[in-house]
Amino acid sequence: MAEISANDPITFAVLKSAVESIVDDMAYTVMRTARSPIVRDVLDYSTTMCDAKGRILAQAKTVALHLGAVPDAMEALLARFQGDLHPGDVIIFNDPYDGGMHLPDIFMFKPIFHGDEHLGFSVVICHHCDVGGRVPGSNASDSTEIFQEGLRLPPLKLYDRGVRNDIVFQIIERNVRLPDLVIGDLEAQLATCALGERELLRIVDKYGAPTFNQFLADFLDYGERLTRNEIAGWPDGRYEFTDYIDGDGFDPAPIPIKVTITVKGDHLDVDFTGSSPQVKGAINSTLSFVKSATYLAIRCTLDGEVPNNSGMYRAIDIAAPKGSFLNPHFPAPVAARALTGYRVVDTVLGALAKIVPTRVAAAGEGGNSVVCLGGYDKETRQPFVMVDMINGALGARASKDGIDAITNPSQNMSNMPVELMESTYPIRIEEYSLRTDSCGAGRQRGGLGVVRQYRLLAEDAVLQLRADRYEHRPYGLFGGNPAAPSRNLLSLNGGAFELLDSKVTRNVAKGDVIRHEQAGGGGYGDPLQRPLEQVLEDVLDGKITPAFAREHYRVVIEDGRIDEKATAELRNLQPEMA
Repeated sequence: MAEISANDPITFAVLKSAVESIVDDMAYTVMRTARSPIVRDVLDYSTTMCDAKGRILAQAKTVALHLGAVPDAMEALLARFQGDLHPGDVIIFNDPYDGGMHLPDIFMFKPIFHGDEHLGFSVVICHHCDVGGRVPGSNASDSTEIFQEGLRLPPLKLYDRGVRNDIVFQIIERNVRLPDLVIGDLEAQLATCALGERELLRIVDKYGAPTFNQFLADFLDYGERLTRNEIAGWPDGRYEFTDYIDGDGFDPAPIPIKVTITVKGDHLDVDFTGSSPQVKGAINSTLSFVKSATYLAIRCTLDGEVPNNSGMYRAIDIAAPKGSFLNPHFPAPVAARALTGYRVVDTVLGALAKIVPTRVAAAGEGGNSVVCLGGYDKETRQPFVMVDMINGALGARASKDGIDAITNPSQNMSNMPVELMESTYPIRIEEYSLRTDSCGAGRQRGGLGVVRQYRLLAEDAVLQLRADRYEHRPYGLFGGNPAAPSRNLLSLNGGAFELLDSKVTRNVAKGDVIRHEQAGGGGYGDPLQRPLEQVLEDVLDGKITPAFAREHYRVVIEDGRIDEKATAELRNLQPEMA
């Protein structure tokens, strides 16, 4: 085989596209082979490829919040198995205090060898529907220590030189409520890792290991170079922003996340000093996950040509005080840490809006809301665990409205189809709709959140709700208004709806109705600068009511038309009324 140089720009571009195609093929493989709805349909999983040192080479278009944590996970894996990695090995773990994020997210790594040379790792992360613990779904906000949250797996070999570790499989089967689904999803991860290995070796067979290894080094340098070039164009200085989580499920006091971003030349320092100490509830987050959320927020403001690899991370240093809820002491609970990750993204973007204002959108719905119902069939005693992750709305952008009822960039997930939910779980969906008037008004308005309403058909179940943005609404930018807050409501026995807290674990019975109204996205720019025709269009589409148009835009709409005289009079009164 003729030697091919990785320095050739055409070869570099071909290899770059090849590696990026592999991780996307891996993502499709998970989707096609997974067993549980949360992986197969909600798409709560991620795929990536790392080099032999654990540095990310490419990320699939999956849950972005997972992938920035992979370098810390790789560090834990290499510390445990350096010198003891072989063809046919497969390593799994989920321990948040040993490289993981929270217990339902099981990491799987398959080392890739070309002959005797270790080239890298094929990596798949899946959120499993249950990993044991005190509540179905293993994801409650009101656990008080990690021992309540489920089965903790340190880095261990699921396969050793191709030999299956049946003891590990048996331990998992005995400790989860839905072993068929959990083992089925692990098998999907195995198939996907094998596909990544096969496709990468095809490339190496074609181009040769020396060329490929040179490409890996060059590709990471390329990611770093493009990132630094972008940052070098930002104004030097210190930029601060503070956002809040509405309590931890025990204490309703707001929990601050404070960030300071220092831009110096082509480098960023991101410091979370001033954020809340660790809390009693399970919204604490490991530092690896905080890093992942921070990388993601910054990546959203960079040029689209910047590759999603570890080269980008070299230009960014991230710190959070030990003992804060962004870097807690063991054994703090972390099951609901996703909420904190979403708010870290919002907080970092709030600071970045002061640096690159046209590249940052107003706050979205606040991250997905989680409605979990778990119990047992009265006749068969078979368990059910429904984990519904509701994705809501994007905030408005500098030149475009927010998008209604869509996953935010940190998730890249999907709302579970109603037909699937009703055919799989003992529930009836009584409403799934856009939430009128939930957007933040602005020159560009925010997106609309969604409403889900569930009626329980089983005899009883444990209900878990994890929501936020009750008190601290999704912020608007540059004069845009905040969006409507979220709400959890419960009707017992056909009675009136009662307002619940944002984070709840409680028992419910047959016929009870759970309703979640999600926050919308914040607005961008002065609402009075929005063209009147667009305000009318939103009213005619049912996205906002005439009352909303009058209150927030000072536009009077009667019988489907703008009352120009009344609108002019109302707007002339605006300065006196403000």
